[in-house]
Amino acid sequence: MTLFSARSGWVVLASLLAALLLTLMPLPLWLDRFRPDWVTLALIYWCLALPTRVGVGTGWTMGLILDAAKGTLLGQHALALAVVAWLAVKTHQRVRTLPLPHQALIVCGYLLTGRLLVLWINGMIGYPPRNGWALTPVLGGMLLWPLVFVALRDLRRRFGVA
Repeated sequence: MTLFSARSGWVVLASLLAALLLTLMPLPLWLDRFRPDWVTLALIYWCLALPTRVGVGTGWTMGLILDAAKGTLLGQHALALAVVAWLAVKTHQRVRTLPLPHQALIVCGYLLTGRLLVLWINGMIGYPPRNGWALTPVLGGMLLWPLVFVALRDLRRRFGVA
């Protein structure tokens, strides 16, 4: 079953596009340092909730869109999101049964993996991180995970996405 085969697949797509808009929205520099990886958070949720419909292909596609929108090396975010999606799909049965605080710690590991991949690729092409703020989006994402989880779960239930 693919992402677009069900009549409610537009909900998943709309939430991923909303996460993309939140990622691209301009913020002041002091606040931008703490901006969580919204696309990664939404992708993790959908991979945990619908692992047969949302997975590595969706992560790769959203990563390519993110690369094109941000003007970064093509494939950089695609690789990171594909790896994160694979990890989330691979462990979805264990993670879904955990309480939200424990899920937030697992999601922190997913976010850290994706962020370190992006930073590694940036370093390989000659753009190493300039300061110690490079990993703060991981902390922000971990703290926001319970809110993202509840919001997307309510959206999924309201529109009957299964």
